[in-house]
Order: sequence, then C-alpha cells, then structure tokens
Amino acid sequence: VQLQASGGGLVQAGGSLRLTCACVESGRFFGSYDMGWFRQAPGKERESVAALSWDGESTYYKQFAKGRFTISRDNAKNTVALQMNSLKPEDTAVYFCVARESRGVPITRTVGYEYWGQGTQVTVSS
Repeated sequence: VQLQASGGGLVQAGGSLRLTCACVESGRFFGSYDMGWFRQAPGKERESVAALSWDGESTYYKQFAKGRFTISRDNAKNTVALQMNSLKPEDTAVYFCVARESRGVPITRTVGYEYWGQGTQVTVSS
C-alpha cells in the first residue's frame, strides 16, 4: 500500500487547510482499510489526530481535533481527507496519512496502523 499525502502548507491562525491522502496501490480493496491521520511536531512524540473506519461508520478524534477537524473518505476514489478549521499555532506539525487492514479493532484504538505516507508539513503562524 502506498499512501501519498498532500495539501499541507503555511496558514495563519484561524485559517483552514484540507489534507488529502491518495492510496495509490493496494493489495486489497481500499474500502477494507481503516484510515487515519497522525502528526508529529518538532521535539514531540507522534500522536494520533483522527481515524475513520473502513465503512465510514465510525470515527475517532483526538481531543484537540474535536469540533475543528473532520475526517472523510471516498472509497470510489481511494482517498481520505482531513479538513482542518480554526487552526492554531500548536497544530504545526508534519501530518501523516495511515492505513490498517480492518480486523475489527475499534476505531478508537489508534494502534496497528501498518502503512504510513510520507507526511505533509502544516505550519500555522500566529
């Protein structure tokens, strides 16, 4: 599975960005993967941001993302997106698209993501 993230950039605080991740190659049907986003800020550990189940029925958001970020997927286009609104300087990080084969693990458990994209930089200026 190859994941290609795009849409990062520089934005002022309060602004919005939309990250998109394309699943270029897949040994299985894209719709069978749980998809998500992680991020890593300089000097900090990588953390989960949001996740969406293979069928689009279940979502997970880290507390800081609730109410500001929205994850969505288009199984027909093999893409997953992260709409980020009301961005804050503390959202500055490299954002990674991730995927895992759905094995019935609850979407709230942000483990087992075996496929990672290359990351896209998001910088929020104050």
